[in-house]
Amino acid sequence: MATKTVPVIDMQKVDGLGVELVKACEEWGCFRIQNHGIPEELMAEMKAVTASLFDLPVEIKRRTVHKEPGHGYVGRNPVTPFFEGLSIDGISSADEFCDRLDVSGHQREIIKRYIKAIRDLAGNLGQKLMEGSGLAGDLFDGWSHQLRMNKYHYCPESVGLTGIDLHTDPSFLTILQDDENVNGLQVVDKISGDFVPIDHVSGTLVVNVGDIGKIWSNGRYYSVKHRTWCFEPKTRYSISLHIFGPTNKKIEAPSELVDTDHPRLYVPVNVDEYRHVRYSMRMRTGGALDLFRTTEA
Repeated sequence: MATKTVPVIDMQKVDGLGVELVKACEEWGCFRIQNHGIPEELMAEMKAVTASLFDLPVEIKRRTVHKEPGHGYVGRNPVTPFFEGLSIDGISSADEFCDRLDVSGHQREIIKRYIKAIRDLAGNLGQKLMEGSGLAGDLFDGWSHQLRMNKYHYCPESVGLTGIDLHTDPSFLTILQDDENVNGLQVVDKISGDFVPIDHVSGTLVVNVGDIGKIWSNGRYYSVKHRTWCFEPKTRYSISLHIFGPTNKKIEAPSELVDTDHPRLYVPVNVDEYRHVRYSMRMRTGGALDLFRTTEA
């Protein structure tokens, strides 16, 4: 029996791309994309920059600490002893991030090139998801985005343990550049509940649906639960773009996705408020969605 795995979708497909993307969001909440437009050379350069930033002294990395959970620098701690993270919380503020860490001109150039490339890809994904839903427009235009860089300090003691525990993402989509040398990402199958490994495929990126995607799609998309698992004592890096939501209005399902068979499931949601509820109530696996259900759902 063949091992189950998530779809791999060709972003240069001419016919039916939007429908295929929507189907993957509904059935898996996770898929890989190939021919996505980000050069492999740029991906390799961004990984090298990421590694160099984590090599900075802790006191320098802490210049980007943020009061909001999930923002800024996150150091290793008793809850996540193998994990360390850095983030550019508004991708338009890349220069501020670079200034705080005193990065070189070359590193700054790579970071900004990577942000532009992955933001363009996000825009393309948003347009195709709209097309696949029978809608038109740039879905993610004017939305907040965060670029997060992650380092997993795996060692002999961490083998057989999680780098990051089971969770859903508090975003609409996450576009992930995973480590080509160290696997570990696992997602929960929607039907069986089994963990499915998302092993690296050269030149591809991983896309995850998060809680905001489930709200916008009126429950059609699967906000996929996932974790990172340590199989071997090797340092692992990943780089992810999180597409959160509109910056100046609440998120809700378009009227075209609401009908007699699909009544509106969620009230309009302020994305920042949703993230605050998730973190403050420690509801990291999608349970916070139930707090925003409509009375008719």
